[in-house]
Amino acid sequence: MLKTLTKVAATAALLATPFAAWADGHQEFTIRATANSNENDEDYDGLVVFKNYVEAASNGRIGVELFIGTQLCATGAECLEGVSEGSIDVYISTSGGAAGIFPYVQVLDLPYLMANDRVAEHVLTSDFVRTMRDMALEDSDSTIRLMTIGNTGGWRNFANTQRRIAVPSDMEGLKIRTVVADLPQELVRALGGSPTPIPWPELFTSFQTGVVDGSKNGITDIMGMKFPDAGLQYLTLDGHAYMGALWWMSNENFMAMPEDLRRVVVDGFAELQQATFASPKRKSIEAYQAFVEGGGDLYVPTPEEKAAFAEAAAPVQDWFRENVDRGDEILDALIAAVGDAEAEINGAYASDLN
Repeated sequence: MLKTLTKVAATAALLATPFAAWADGHQEFTIRATANSNENDEDYDGLVVFKNYVEAASNGRIGVELFIGTQLCATGAECLEGVSEGSIDVYISTSGGAAGIFPYVQVLDLPYLMANDRVAEHVLTSDFVRTMRDMALEDSDSTIRLMTIGNTGGWRNFANTQRRIAVPSDMEGLKIRTVVADLPQELVRALGGSPTPIPWPELFTSFQTGVVDGSKNGITDIMGMKFPDAGLQYLTLDGHAYMGALWWMSNENFMAMPEDLRRVVVDGFAELQQATFASPKRKSIEAYQAFVEGGGDLYVPTPEEKAAFAEAAAPVQDWFRENVDRGDEILDALIAAVGDAEAEINGAYASDLN
């Protein structure tokens, strides 16, 4: 009887909230959102938060449908085409997944520019994102709108099957898996490794067979794909790149909403961003522990060693400026945003530590 009364009370409480409007046929807009990942991914966590916030805050006027995997599209180019045409409302990509259309988004992959989560999160909640949004709108004829940049897996670190990497010279001769984009290949070359583009689904077997010796991934991806079982036993926490997640939306469909609902959507993406900032931090704790318990070698470079990595990788910034369309513009914007973030954080230290 108690369980029955509790269930009835809970149902009554639910119906007393704005959620009740969903059943009243008041929905005016539907947002179809897709992520080419799975329900264990940070992207999914963010979408769940987005859906819950937008549907509730709009009092049911906006419904959000989630398509996880490749139901709507399979590649970055295909998905962004769907966003441009309006058949897909929201899509999340990595910088590599969008680089074919917006090459300058690879600025997020430039190594050693952002020191930690606090700096990165400050930068990605600043006008830097609006600068990139304006560039993408201009280059897509106002069809693809960048809504926010979150995180999808923490930080990229170098991992391999052969030996501990403590200094750049330890990379010499290692075949490091990269995506097909040019920038990550330039980074591996700058550090002395041999970049080897391999499709993600083939990476486990490539470790086993020696086609590649290493990769540059976040710990949750490494453990989620069970790469240690394929021989990946050395992980160096150099944190060379923040794993940014770019959330795109059909600009036409966004602008078709009245201003009050556009505000709800913008606030929903702010909630989503915070969820994706937090999710990798929590998931990485267990992932690092499992890596070490499985016999993995986890190495944290000293400040001097990390400075050596940054110095060796510095030519990649020059390459970016010279070879990427609008590279100067976006890199200058990022450097300025990092400077502002560091200044504000250091100012806070001056107050908080005394």
